[in-house]
Amino acid sequence: MPRYAYVNGHYVPHSKAIVHIEDRGYQFADGVYEVIALVNGTLADERGHLDRMERSLGELNIDMPVSRKAIQVIMRELIRKNRARNAAIYIQVTRGVAKRDFKYPDPDFIRPSLVMTCRSFQYDGNPNVKNGVKIITAPDQRWARRDIKTIALLPQTIAKQKAAEAGAYETWMVGDDGIVTEGSSSNAWILKDGILKTHPADTRILKGVTRAAVEGIAKENGYIIDEKSFTPDEAYHADEAFCTSATSLIVPVIEIDGHLIGGGKPGDIAGKIYEWYRKYASKGPNAQYKWSANEK
Repeated sequence: MPRYAYVNGHYVPHSKAIVHIEDRGYQFADGVYEVIALVNGTLADERGHLDRMERSLGELNIDMPVSRKAIQVIMRELIRKNRARNAAIYIQVTRGVAKRDFKYPDPDFIRPSLVMTCRSFQYDGNPNVKNGVKIITAPDQRWARRDIKTIALLPQTIAKQKAAEAGAYETWMVGDDGIVTEGSSSNAWILKDGILKTHPADTRILKGVTRAAVEGIAKENGYIIDEKSFTPDEAYHADEAFCTSATSLIVPVIEIDGHLIGGGKPGDIAGKIYEWYRKYASKGPNAQYKWSANEK
């Protein structure tokens, strides 16, 4: 069956979905995005993703293109049209179409653009979850406001390409101070002596919605969370390591820069957190761990 996309008020065949050449997202990467996982018919962490999208738009002084309720209705209609049960729902909002000029156009004469796509995705039987993945590290070359989920993703694409060329799944980016910040499209975690570590939720990383849920789930099950920076060397000597993201959920890491983690096998704790998260996500709107810009 054909895929459908949503573009500024219209559901259109995916192959015919277009935006104006002077959309500021195309010209300046002047916009934000979110990706929400549809897992077995349920939108995982929907509230958290929409909270974060509104926060990112606010940081860039871009108005919501429509109400939150309208976005939720559009998502569900897009899912229905695509007959999706397991999918990645991509939402993008840009400042809109205007004459090419670096400064913001007058908001009275521009309307934010809203685009959504729905892409089928395999969540059950993911071989990366079962077998674990290899990752590499590379310098973090991004801008200073990584807490905003902007569509300006060139440094991340370069990092992802480096991983692909190395036969790896992901690149964990390392700042000038030698600290691991996060992956090119995921948050980075290590486990050492029973303590889970992940970078503090400051402007150096994007505060993941899945990351926030994993923190809550792990704490509820008796694990200590230490929002503390760690180095690649600390990661090499971790008992376990894993990545979290909306589309991949929780993926165990078995090798970093050629160093085996946990003997080269997926860790038990990562596996447990994956199963706990799947149960949590199945609750849909009733899921209890909320994402908040003001909470760490």
